[in-house]
Amino acid sequence: MKMHGILPLLACIIAVLAVAGAGCTETVDYVVGIDGEYMPFSYIDKDGKAQGFDVDSMRWIAEKKGVTVEFKAVDWDSIIPALQAGKIDMVYAGMSITPLRQEQVNFSNPYWTVVQDVAVREDSDITMDDIRAGKVVLGAQRGCTGALWIEEALVDTGLMPAENLKLYKDTPLAVEDLKAGRVDAVMYDDVSLNDIIKGLPVKIIGSVETQEQESFGIAIRKEDTALLEFMNEALAELKVDPYWEELKEKHNLK
Repeated sequence: MKMHGILPLLACIIAVLAVAGAGCTETVDYVVGIDGEYMPFSYIDKDGKAQGFDVDSMRWIAEKKGVTVEFKAVDWDSIIPALQAGKIDMVYAGMSITPLRQEQVNFSNPYWTVVQDVAVREDSDITMDDIRAGKVVLGAQRGCTGALWIEEALVDTGLMPAENLKLYKDTPLAVEDLKAGRVDAVMYDDVSLNDIIKGLPVKIIGSVETQEQESFGIAIRKEDTALLEFMNEALAELKVDPYWEELKEKHNLK
């Protein structure tokens, strides 16, 4: 039996199927930038899947509004540059609304409020007075509000030597150094810090008030005004839906 006539036919069929399959690929409307280590708001689980309060919120919005989204974990200190460069379309990951960030991006209406807690080892006698006086070695996540507060309130005022501020890629690394005695205290958002230290020989000794009141918003490029309006509308709908309370309960948020 001659095969040379059949082979070209099979090649054509395979090519057609490949083109048809490519046409079925789902397009993504929005790439959502998240912090991969910010439990319970956003994090990447052991299977490499995005999880958290903000992630679930965005998935609800996507379903209700008929859009498709993709979550992309980005290092926190480079997440705004990634947004400005068009690598992501928004930052939905517990980002505090601050005057400095408002110069760079627009924010949605606030959807959550936190304070900056301070954690020390269980056997430590460090007090909040020691923290405010700049008498300890402090760890904080690079680019986060806690780090900015330490720089402005303690380092820039001369209360604490600059070398006593230790910056980390993420807060779990800072807590590991706290346990090992390489820093005396760690400052971070209250909800996430409590989640990180759960079951560890670490305690919370208090919190600091920051100038921006620690309101979370969704960061969007300045020129994307339509997307800002879209997300504000979607947030408003989510917060009056029963699912909002279910989300808070699921992620142990009060």
